[in-house]
Amino acid sequence: MAYASLATGILLAAGIGSRFDPHGLQNKLLARLPDGTPVAQEAAHRLLRVVPHVLAVVRPGAEALARLLNDVGCDVAFAPGAERGMGASLAAGVQASEDAEGWIVALADMPRIEITTIEAVARALDGGAPIVAPFYDGQRGHPVGFGVDYRDALLRLDGDSGARSLLASERVMRLDVDDAGILRDIDTPDDLRALR
Repeated sequence: MAYASLATGILLAAGIGSRFDPHGLQNKLLARLPDGTPVAQEAAHRLLRVVPHVLAVVRPGAEALARLLNDVGCDVAFAPGAERGMGASLAAGVQASEDAEGWIVALADMPRIEITTIEAVARALDGGAPIVAPFYDGQRGHPVGFGVDYRDALLRLDGDSGARSLLASERVMRLDVDDAGILRDIDTPDDLRALR
């Protein structure tokens, strides 16, 4: 590990993934990448390379996913309000890690973010930036860092817009990165196939 962040990682893994499998038979986060690694495991592995303490937030009933993420080194929290959206899941993660010095929030369906990008976000956050977001080709991506001053605002989040309102702040430190992985999530089987 080249750099170890002081922040706590929050890996959001509580989505339903209805675009991946409309019938709900397969959790997309357990789908396999071309090398056979489950999507969520790869996302967790990359985050853990920079952030020693990662809390994975999963929805109730996703025991297989919770076991997988626990086995790769994440602590796991269940988000009872996960069906309300990403905001509720993020608030549950912050509540389960209230002693954190800050948070680096990543999505479990984004397994191709470069470790150097995660490290750049971590260094900026640890260096005192209030909010940090990476940008590629003018578009904001993940992971996003939040300083401890945003604890209360994060705890109030709900619904499906996640932290979008906080990211509209003028206090966001923009990191331009050469990493298309910050925008590439796996929403459909075609997205997964495109990684090949």
